[in-house]
Amino acid sequence: MTATILVVDDEPDLEALVLQKFRRQIRDGSVAFIFAHDGIDALQSIVDHPHVDMVVSDINMPRMDGLSLLQKLQEADDKKSTIIVSAYGDMSNIRTAMNRGAFDFLTKPIDFGDLEMTIDKTIRHVEMMRDARRRQAEAERAHASLSRYFSPQIASRLAAVGDSNGMEVHRRDVATIFTDITGFTSLVETASPEVLGALLNEYVGGMTDVVFAHEGTVAKIIGDAIQILFNAPGDQPDYATRAIACARDLDKRAQAFRERWKAKGVNFGTTRIGVHAGPALVGNFGGSRFFDYTAYGDTINTAARLEAANKFLGTRICVSATVADAAGNFKGRPVGDLMLRGRSEPLRAYEPLSEGTFARPATTQYSEAFAKLEAGDAAAMPAFAALVGQYAEDALGGYHLKRLLNGGKGVRIQLE
Repeated sequence: MTATILVVDDEPDLEALVLQKFRRQIRDGSVAFIFAHDGIDALQSIVDHPHVDMVVSDINMPRMDGLSLLQKLQEADDKKSTIIVSAYGDMSNIRTAMNRGAFDFLTKPIDFGDLEMTIDKTIRHVEMMRDARRRQAEAERAHASLSRYFSPQIASRLAAVGDSNGMEVHRRDVATIFTDITGFTSLVETASPEVLGALLNEYVGGMTDVVFAHEGTVAKIIGDAIQILFNAPGDQPDYATRAIACARDLDKRAQAFRERWKAKGVNFGTTRIGVHAGPALVGNFGGSRFFDYTAYGDTINTAARLEAANKFLGTRICVSATVADAAGNFKGRPVGDLMLRGRSEPLRAYEPLSEGTFARPATTQYSEAFAKLEAGDAAAMPAFAALVGQYAEDALGGYHLKRLLNGGKGVRIQLE
């Protein structure tokens, strides 16, 4: 790097002396000098040469003295490291200069050996400050990029980690949410680009706001589908509780969004949500050229299949017993033991409920009917029939009644 030094002094012989004393450094390209005769010339030189790294300035000069120049330099956004030159014993001006932000000072007559050492020290300081600004700029760019995927708190922490940003692939326990929209392909084929763009941008923006409010990580957005992680990349001991709370808030946001656009004449599909927890491989799978922070493994696949199971069950949210058992104070009703594609063992699933819904008589009536179904009690069919007769909007109750009417039994459910 070539350090550019602006020397400000009204002595006519100083320029020749400096060029002579620093001829080797100038020839090697380690330093370059610019000269000005007073503070006004110096400010113009900085405008003309904004890459100036440091200033060496005398105090007593015509038009604008060195102390006034120093004050101007310190008021600028790009503050220049400044060495002030003063008469020997002029401690009052030297003290004023240091108080105004001078980096160092020299006394006249100038000792060129002392000048060289002081310049070297100042150059090291300039390089250190430049490196600090570079790291800060990189951190700010990293934060801006990470904020698209993480909550502001997590993005700030990741941006400060270092070169890897904590993105290396590793195995860890996570809770994951998958969301998808029914009939989205048909909407894509029929809606105008303007309407579809407005729809999807508002929908995804609102859903990611919910995720960030729960300090979750948006791992993927593929069209209308969203994959969300908890306990990654940072540690969240309550990740199961967060995931279920987030899923319920996502459902509320999606339902409100659907109703709002329905009033505008747009039939936006229902958002289905699946939640599961377990080990997964997590990290940046995009290589050195692309950023693709995501997770892979059976845990992720299971959450995706629980999301799809809603289509058959009539539910909007389906969570595994794994995540429900790990969550604090879980409120919900059992769906059944699902035989999901790719799994050899059944997985107990639940439909999470709000406090108010969980306390309703309909939930108690469903739980009693489900207990009969699980016990193989023949009274299960009339119990579900009574439930559906009283609460026709209960899609899950209707699903079990339909199964029983078609010869199904028990709580093990084979899904396509």
